[in-house]
Amino acid sequence: MSDWPRASEWLASGSDDPRALVVAGVPLTELAVTPAGYEHAPAAVRDRLAKLSTWHGEQRIGLEDVPVRDLGDALDPPALTAPLTVLLGGHNAVTWHALAGEDLARWGLLTLDAHHDVRRYEPGAVGNGSPVRALIDAGLRGSNVVQVGIHGFSNSRSHREWCEAQGVRVLGPDGIGDVRALLDDLAASCEAIYVDIDLDVLDRAAAPACPGSRPGGISPRQLLDAAFTAGGHPAVRAVDVVELDPLADVAYITTDAAALTLLNVAAGYATRPRP
Repeated sequence: MSDWPRASEWLASGSDDPRALVVAGVPLTELAVTPAGYEHAPAAVRDRLAKLSTWHGEQRIGLEDVPVRDLGDALDPPALTAPLTVLLGGHNAVTWHALAGEDLARWGLLTLDAHHDVRRYEPGAVGNGSPVRALIDAGLRGSNVVQVGIHGFSNSRSHREWCEAQGVRVLGPDGIGDVRALLDDLAASCEAIYVDIDLDVLDRAAAPACPGSRPGGISPRQLLDAAFTAGGHPAVRAVDVVELDPLADVAYITTDAAALTLLNVAAGYATRPRP
């Protein structure tokens, strides 16, 4: 056995354990506000896992202890029946496609995103600018939606006012340290939580491969801490990692952030009590 096990080997291990973390690629690219190479993201993230180990040294967690099953890639996300599912996008409409078939009255949504994602859309044509609006239109309670990381000068007044009218709670990048408390609040009013991680919540310097990233976003450290927190929270049933265009990346900065986000979610999942 290697003394430097790679995260790619862990992901490929293919566990049949019913408590396995499920990973699925959803290479969605159609109806993008800004067309980009989102369809290449799942494969790029898997490739970078070969450069990373399975040992979270700061938390002293080895991912060998986390059963995992990789479903491969498909444009239709899997049903969210596993204890925790991580979806590798693709663009942010993955959130809509993953939740649209669920009983939305049961769900809460936490978005880590620079944008509200409440643009108007045509019926049957939800792109990456509209998933939150479409989900609320479909029955997700606005009071069960929390948005963290919303940037100044990256959204419109009308979109903010629409969110407030629906009861959506909105925080800027400085709210990132409150993720645990925000998840606890959501868990008090819903049965399951979906966490949408749009990588453009990162500062532009850390996310050159995100068309929507701008200066003033959160740091990679803050993102990874939030991902670990989400993975460990017992009410979180699904996490997506979206809006990566690896063709536009610089020195794998953003792709590595996406890969490390996946691994931190998995490490957080390892802290959940096992039956």
